[in-house]
Amino acid sequence: MDTYRVPSQDAESEFVEKKSRFIGRIWVTETEEEAIEHIKAMRQQHWDATHNVYAYVIHGGATRYSDDGEPQGTAGMPVLEVLRGSGVENVCCVVTRYFGGTLLGTGGLVRAYGKAARDALTEAGISRKQLWKRLDLILPYACFERLRQEVERFGGVVEEVEYSADICLHVLLPADRKEEFSARVTDLTRGSVTPAETGETYRAVAVDG
Repeated sequence: MDTYRVPSQDAESEFVEKKSRFIGRIWVTETEEEAIEHIKAMRQQHWDATHNVYAYVIHGGATRYSDDGEPQGTAGMPVLEVLRGSGVENVCCVVTRYFGGTLLGTGGLVRAYGKAARDALTEAGISRKQLWKRLDLILPYACFERLRQEVERFGGVVEEVEYSADICLHVLLPADRKEEFSARVTDLTRGSVTPAETGETYRAVAVDG
């Protein structure tokens, strides 16, 4: 099954190293065009910065980075390695540096840019994006509460409830739990309720680490 890790949200972090100010920013970015727009925006906002270094990884698409004038391999690549090491995709990171007058050296630059990206990603958090199935369940009122609890027990969510002669539950469930859930519903209702698949989507769920 196609699952992958993404930032949970956009985030920002900042620190000072030997009087140089480093601002790391992370965005959830679905396309390369979105990544490029974020990079352009940071260059406009921080037009007076010494460097606006970036890296981005698009799921099933492009991976790019730039040192933006820093010595080759000391800026963009360390940022990209942080993203790769965390396994995140659909992510854009820009690290802005305001030079403080003290040279950091090659090793110092690598550590500083890596820290800026890592700190921003820590602030963003990481989620796992995976395939979910949409299911409709037509059921009598007497079964409603029990089946709602079963949806939660299988890690799903009830998106909508329609009330008429019977109840229609519109449910979203992790794809890898669909078959087990359907079997459980059939068992509980003695075959009177059969979940019907109506579609699918990708959904991000927070993970640890």
